[in-house]
Amino acid sequence: MPSLRRLFAIARAPIAADTRRALAAAAARVPAHLRGSNQFLGRQYAGCGATIGAMPRCDFACTGCYLGDGANRIPPLPLTALDAQLVQLRAWLGEGGNLQLTDGEVTLRPLEELLALIRRARMVGLVPMLFTHGDTFRRRPGLLERLMRDAGLREVSVHIDTTMRGRRGLPDVSGADPQLALRDEFAALIGAARRATGRPLDVATTYTVTPDNLEAVPAVLGWLLRNPGVFKMISFQPVAQVGRTVSGLGGGVAVEALWRRIAVGLDGGDDVTRHEQFLGHPACSRFVQGVVVTQVGLAPRFVALVRGDDARDQITVDAAMRHFGGATTRNDDRAAARVRCAALLIRHPWFLLRQGVPWLWRLVRRLDARPGRLAWRWLRGRARIDYLNVVSHHFMSAAELATPLGRERLDLCVFKVAIDGELVSMCEANAGGRRERLYADMVAGVGTAGVPPGR
Repeated sequence: MPSLRRLFAIARAPIAADTRRALAAAAARVPAHLRGSNQFLGRQYAGCGATIGAMPRCDFACTGCYLGDGANRIPPLPLTALDAQLVQLRAWLGEGGNLQLTDGEVTLRPLEELLALIRRARMVGLVPMLFTHGDTFRRRPGLLERLMRDAGLREVSVHIDTTMRGRRGLPDVSGADPQLALRDEFAALIGAARRATGRPLDVATTYTVTPDNLEAVPAVLGWLLRNPGVFKMISFQPVAQVGRTVSGLGGGVAVEALWRRIAVGLDGGDDVTRHEQFLGHPACSRFVQGVVVTQVGLAPRFVALVRGDDARDQITVDAAMRHFGGATTRNDDRAAARVRCAALLIRHPWFLLRQGVPWLWRLVRRLDARPGRLAWRWLRGRARIDYLNVVSHHFMSAAELATPLGRERLDLCVFKVAIDGELVSMCEANAGGRRERLYADMVAGVGTAGVPPGR
């Protein structure tokens, strides 16, 4: 329960001043031809940060891996150096900024250090999402619950696809897809953690896309539709030729080819790209936000929250961004979230009547041609509605960085790490040699923020 002083501060400024400044700075970077209702950079988010050097090791040997060849011989940065990264990322992103706890398999860090890292990220005002292959949770029952209870972890991303090498005790599913069975196992693990702690846990999943597993994308999306509420987001990431990725594997999946398969998985081939939204450059990151409506006796359906072919939806998005851009309750408890939402609505009471309620009515009618039937089924527990965000993120190889398009993408990069006091594009870190130089400095005894490795 936050203090009354904290609640009063939220009521006075439900969107922090530094968040507004961060959004304004991000918006200024967006060129005119990439602005519009489907652009979220500078309107809702200033970008996304990630740790680097937190654990440059992994006990997997995946065919698509962005760590360098010597990564497993690199000692992790101490918490003091990671603190400096968090402070710099917070200054860039503002309050409630997205932070990926990543760089190898971070769950291999000593438990007390991992707990401290999560706590520190939340304390400075960032929203940490722990990125993991998930096997540590399978091998160490209770670890996920410990992170939720003792560090306040609320967001996790679990990587599951056919490029991964190192799983132990894979489900025995002769004749079936082991990856789908593995998702069943994680669904049970996630559900158990939520029930045991009584706390919220938003879970995403990542999928490295190669020419070999591109055709399986619809099946993966079909699993998500049949298992609503397990994962709130899936990020498809076509593999780039960087790091330890097997030679020749990267660069074989085009953006358009991936989204054709996504369309098949979501709604039988309908062109969902007309509902796409962007965070930064469309060649880097695009997504479709929607809900999965599940009714007893009917096949689950994915429905986009905002339709790109409905001007009324675009007007609603623009109004929401003007009034509420940068607002988030993801680090709030219930009391703080209620105060923040109430403060925002009090400031903009006409939004609900003019845009909010009409948009909600349009959405309900899209969910079911007979809204009354859906509402009655929902009240009786025979229908449910769950959020699902389908994302594609496209990293660049060294060759792509050198092209005019590559430089344009770097100028608008939204995904950065802090290296020696500088915010560096993740693509530049991966494909431009910055990660290797950082690791060399860490071995030599000078890491990020000039702090030597070790405690």
